[in-house]
Parts: sequence; C-alpha cells; structure tokens
Amino acid sequence: MTYFKVNHLIFIILSISILVTSCKEDVLPKPKAQLRLQYQDPSYVLNDQNCPYQFEISTLAKVKTNDKCWANINYPDLNASINITYRTIDHNLKELFIESEKLTFKHAIKADGISSIPYSNKVKNVYGAIYEVSGNAASPIQFHATDSVKNFITGAVYFNVQPNYDSIKPAISYLQKDIIHLMESIEWK
Repeated sequence: MTYFKVNHLIFIILSISILVTSCKEDVLPKPKAQLRLQYQDPSYVLNDQNCPYQFEISTLAKVKTNDKCWANINYPDLNASINITYRTIDHNLKELFIESEKLTFKHAIKADGISSIPYSNKVKNVYGAIYEVSGNAASPIQFHATDSVKNFITGAVYFNVQPNYDSIKPAISYLQKDIIHLMESIEWK
C-alpha cells in the first residue's frame, strides 16, 4: 500500500468514528433527588384523662399523663413528641403568659424567625396562640391555651433528632395541624 492510500484509509476511518460518536444525544446532569414525605390523613380520638381538661389527639399518637396532668404525646413514626404542661390560674395569669412567651423566645438565638397564630373560641372559652419557630431551634412549635380564669396549658414540640429545620419541615407542618385540632377540641371540665 502506498503512503497516500494508508493516510486516506486512516482519514476515512477517523471521519466515520467521529460521525458515529458525535450523533449521540447531549448528556445532561440529572437533577438532585428530593425526599418526598407523605403522612397518613389523621383521625382523632378524645383524650379524656382524669384532668381539668380534655382534647382530641391523633390516633397515630400515644399519650402519657402524670398526676399533675402534664401530658407527653408521642408520635413514634415522626420521632417527635408534644410536651404539655398544665397549670392552675391563681391570680397569676399575667405571669403564666410571660413564662410561656419566655420559653418561646428563648429559642430566638437559634431561630430565623418566630411567627404566631392567635386562637380564640368564645363558645368553648379557649384562648391562646401557636408559635412557629423557624430555623434550627430545639422546639419548632410552641403553644398555650387558657380559659383566662382557672386553667392554663402550654405545649412544645420536640424532635428526637439534631434540629435541621429544612429536613423536618414536613413533619412540623403535619404536627402544626394536629396542634390546631388539639386547641379547637379543648374543653375545660
């Protein structure tokens, strides 16, 4: 074979291989996967302990109440709990409000923001507020409810994990709906 034929043959083979490999589709990077958490639609049952109050809780939760009527509502599937403290009002309503707000704003160091949702039900005589603490705070939701005369309840949500607000936000939203239902269903005895 002559030098010209060998070069010509190499040129043809090289041209064909470039054409074959260049006809593929462009390779695009895949987007990062996002975890999608879905929770069951809640159903509620009355939690009627031997206490001056009662409320409805999710059937997905388990409640333990002590002799002071403090309750611990555990959500095993969410690895979370709602801790409820009951106090009797004895001419100290203002102090109980201040104590409740101190507990909430204690998280301001780690919080990106704190927003509140007021609650009022004149028919059931229940008044209070829910606070959402955004950011990597230890307790992302806190609340209080009272009849302004005799009973005062405070509650706080805790997760049994290192706080990472973005990761637990779906669970926070789920628990916030349960807390709203809890407050709507409170009845004083």
